[in-house]
Amino acid sequence: MHALNCSLVLADVPVLERPAAAAAAGFAAVEFWWPFSSAAPSDAEVDRFARAVEDAGVDLVGLNFAAGDMPAGDRGLVSWPGRESEFRASVAVAVGLGERLGISIFNALYGNRVDGASGQDDLALENLAHAAKEAERIGAAVVLEPLSGADRYPIRTCADAVAVLDRVGASNTGLLFDVYHLAVNGEDLDAAIAAHADRIAHVQLADAPGRHEPGTGDIDFPHVLAALQAAGYTGRTALEYVPTRKVIA
Repeated sequence: MHALNCSLVLADVPVLERPAAAAAAGFAAVEFWWPFSSAAPSDAEVDRFARAVEDAGVDLVGLNFAAGDMPAGDRGLVSWPGRESEFRASVAVAVGLGERLGISIFNALYGNRVDGASGQDDLALENLAHAAKEAERIGAAVVLEPLSGADRYPIRTCADAVAVLDRVGASNTGLLFDVYHLAVNGEDLDAAIAAHADRIAHVQLADAPGRHEPGTGDIDFPHVLAALQAAGYTGRTALEYVPTRKVIA
């Protein structure tokens, strides 16, 4: 069964009500972007979020680390000079939640290019290595995601992401295969699956164009999912789309 991305699909529902809303819609597994207003939320905030997940009876299978102000255009802190302490604070919070809730995948958005900054890629390697080491303590993996629609975000293809992961060199890192972003960026999905199947650790689904429900665009999802299965992928697939209709009544 698919997991539901509560941060995008249920964006109109208050954060702490989203796990229960996902359960009401028939989902047993969920994922979230960073669910807090800061990279270092209070213990009380973290506990309220964890209890919302527990009370809903759903499995939290994926969680993003803090990624900055996403509505304003930020796309991660991993390579952002001067924000190392924020990123690492969010890693500590996320891994703590992972230990409590059994989270297996943490998504580390790489971050946009910053005007005038140098050494962003070296910083990213340090931060990713730190996140992987922390996640390894609880048997979890850190994934890196190619994105579309963000001109300053340098990770756009599977090959871009894998090249970074190869430099990190941690065994518990992998590729987040977001079918929508890759399709929009012109990736040949069949070729990408064939080339990188052994690196794919998580899959997200939305149709293109539009980023709406599968079936609203041009992507042949039965073919893509069959190709992933044939290539040996056995992990989760998460629905991460902008809904055109209500998910819950």
